[in-house]
Amino acid sequence: MTARHLSPHLPRPQADAEALVWFAPMPTSRELVLAWTCDCLAIFFELIQSGGVAFIRKTIQDERAPVIVETHRWPLREAWLTWAAMLAGQVRVNGRGGVVESSGQ
Repeated sequence: MTARHLSPHLPRPQADAEALVWFAPMPTSRELVLAWTCDCLAIFFELIQSGGVAFIRKTIQDERAPVIVETHRWPLREAWLTWAAMLAGQVRVNGRGGVVESSGQ
């Protein structure tokens, strides 16, 4: 068993949970994965730091190829607060019906 299988699973979001908006991945030079959810499900999440900011990456495991989307970038503290809220069910991860928007960042 890998350490990833010892990671948390997301709870059901609370009724008033705010939805995250997902964007196409932006290229980064170096990434540090700070935290992750268990990858035993079809969808898992990672909190990633890159270049002084952080974001959440959502990976949908597909037989053909994984589908990857990301949130916008936050200061590290704000990203950790969003990650904690997500693990507490205070953030909805399936916001916008799974639509990926152009990042425009």
